Amino acid sequence: MLTQSKSASVQTYGDHLATDRCAGPAAFALADIGFRYQSGAVALRDISLTIGHGEKVAVIGANGCGKSTLIKLMDGLIFPQVGTMEVFGESLTEARLRDERTARRFRRRVGFVFQNADAQLFSPTVREEIAFGPLQMGLSQAEVECRVADLATLMGLDKLLDRPPFQLSGGEKKKVAIACTLAVNPDVILLDEPTNGLDPRSQRWLVETLVALHAAGKTVVTATHDLDIVPEIADRVLIFSEDHTLAAECAGRDLFMDLDLLLRVNLIHEHAHRHGNLVHSHPHYHSGEHDHQHVDVPKLQENQL
Repeated sequence: MLTQSKSASVQTYGDHLATDRCAGPAAFALADIGFRYQSGAVALRDISLTIGHGEKVAVIGANGCGKSTLIKLMDGLIFPQVGTMEVFGESLTEARLRDERTARRFRRRVGFVFQNADAQLFSPTVREEIAFGPLQMGLSQAEVECRVADLATLMGLDKLLDRPPFQLSGGEKKKVAIACTLAVNPDVILLDEPTNGLDPRSQRWLVETLVALHAAGKTVVTATHDLDIVPEIADRVLIFSEDHTLAAECAGRDLFMDLDLLLRVNLIHEHAHRHGNLVHSHPHYHSGEHDHQHVDVPKLQENQL
């Protein structure tokens, strides 16, 4: 479980996290992207989108629609077979990332928080995990120690610095993973299903942290199936359909305005209920693996028996 929220301090963390919302090329520009896995399974079709500096964007869709694949493409972990990608006005290709200088510049600007923190953590201690990125950047030992101390305080990890990451709880591992990403002070933070495996208090901490990071100038892009948090973590929402295309986009505050769209892309579903002689149906959705949530919106239809 995560400790009491300290995300407000992100806004005053100073030079370590401050990012200017500068003019210039978009953070990401994708044109006609298509991706197919080696098995032959199609993950993305004809995806064109732009994400500007300083935006907070959510990518949503049913399981298997391609949202996690999109995030991995944007982080240069995989590459499309079709289409082009630009990051900060520069082409992002596998060949370009083979160049050490280009790769270092890209990894400095774009940070990624994996869905499964265990896939991201590999060092013997939390202290070494957080220090790894800054050391790769060539910071002095004194600067690295300062950055580790600041992030440990920010994330509530002070008492865990000498613990092996594999001994931590799921929420603690998530905090370490985020601290590792922030340690290099990226301009962009990409997150893949960040609330998975977190208890409600930890989820609330995460939402507050993402909001504060955006307020500090970061571009924050989150792939999630947790519709509850979308209006808070996103000003713009990219909605993917089960045919692996970009079905629509909307403002975060307007997510539940088009129920037909959410039904069509399998993000909510209708349940019929009987009240005496009256039967009506209204939308429900599942947030997480087991929580059954009711969307607080008007019923879709009503029939008298």
